[in-house]
Amino acid sequence: MTDVLARAVEIAKELEHRKVTNRMADYKPYEYQIKFHNTVAQQRLLMAGNRIGKSFSGAMEMAYHLTGLYPDWWEGKKFTRPIRAWAGGASNETTRDICQKELVGQPDDPTARGTGSIPLKLIGDTVRKAGVPNAMNSLVIKHITGGYSRLAFKAYEMGKEKWMGEAVDVVWLDEEPPQSIYTQSLTRTADKGGIVYMTFTPENGMTDTVTQFVNDLREGQALLQAGWDDAPHMTPDVREQILSALPPHERKMRERGIPQLGSGLVFPMAEDDMICDPIEIPSHWPRLCGLDFGWDHPTAAVWVAWDRDSDVIYIYDSYSVRQEAVPIHASAIKARGMFIPVIWPMDGRQADKGSGKSLTEQYRTEGVNMTREHFTNPPQQGQKDHTGGISVEAGIQEMYTRFQTNRLKIFNNQGRLLEEMRMYHRKDGKIVAKNDDVISAMRYAVMSVRRARVKNYEPTQIFSDSEFSVFN
Repeated sequence: MTDVLARAVEIAKELEHRKVTNRMADYKPYEYQIKFHNTVAQQRLLMAGNRIGKSFSGAMEMAYHLTGLYPDWWEGKKFTRPIRAWAGGASNETTRDICQKELVGQPDDPTARGTGSIPLKLIGDTVRKAGVPNAMNSLVIKHITGGYSRLAFKAYEMGKEKWMGEAVDVVWLDEEPPQSIYTQSLTRTADKGGIVYMTFTPENGMTDTVTQFVNDLREGQALLQAGWDDAPHMTPDVREQILSALPPHERKMRERGIPQLGSGLVFPMAEDDMICDPIEIPSHWPRLCGLDFGWDHPTAAVWVAWDRDSDVIYIYDSYSVRQEAVPIHASAIKARGMFIPVIWPMDGRQADKGSGKSLTEQYRTEGVNMTREHFTNPPQQGQKDHTGGISVEAGIQEMYTRFQTNRLKIFNNQGRLLEEMRMYHRKDGKIVAKNDDVISAMRYAVMSVRRARVKNYEPTQIFSDSEFSVFN
């Protein structure tokens, strides 16, 4: 009986050992991880919050490529031969503690080898890194075809010279790299049709690398974002524990992978200070729509309601659609209330090459309540209307002041607008005018609130602005 019990314990230990040394077999990715793995692009960025499993996602993908043991659900890039690959982080120590740990197992525990994403039975010879305790320089991994893949560990602190030379198939960068390292990684993979993927939290804000993926996404690139809402293991208790220890300006970055304060954001404040729950808009509050024309980039519109008693402007609705004809946009605008004036930018005067009509005329033909004149900032005290110019900075400063004084609120269901707000930033002191269509429409409306009307007014085109100026 004792022998049977001992044998049972032995078997149980062996089964547990097999399980912990073959995590690949038990990998059940979250929805965001599946989407990341299955996105076919030569360059990918998973920009995510802390503690949601982004590094392990990177390690699992590397393990699949190194071994050729792709799961049934895999629709991403596949290699049908042994590969050469690099995994890197900021320093030799962080590369060891993150990349090596997630791929191979706890670095300072020899018995932990194989408890990372690469199955123990497939790990071959390893080479230690000189001068860095418990760190690996490289290792070989058995491929399903019978050959061996090779993986080297690198660090950004080594300098770009150490990232030159050989051609590789896959590069995984687990922390945000300097632009020079990222460029070298692209160069190393170009000849072999390889891939470069990154997994990091944007702790440095809107850097050149982040900005490229956020605002200047090119062919062959893909950006995926994920936060605590995408990771079921991040329970409310865990979230609260982490958030309570973080300064307010870091919370959105840590929670959702969104670049925050110190990143050059145009509106460097907590999102919670800008939003509010939707409310029922009283009929006596004047309303206005701001319209920004587009084609390749979206045509966008924003609707505001003005509580004149407290001087609070509410952003309660928005619209953003690209590459559609004027009648489509016009229908959406009219459906929100035909009485609401629509303020439009100067480029609405431009004539369409086909019809010869300006954009503004086309919208008026469709029955949209377009204002007589294009957008201008409010005039200086004592000056005539339409003398305020069209300065973007004037509008930004006005909105910033209103946000700070709780006189501008965005309904929390305005997802597209809030998404643009999170990424709206400056570079070298200048606002980057990309992915800002809804923000532009909001600025036109907020700065033109003097033109807002209630439902019992006639269409504004037949009146001059001075007749209805709330400041007169």
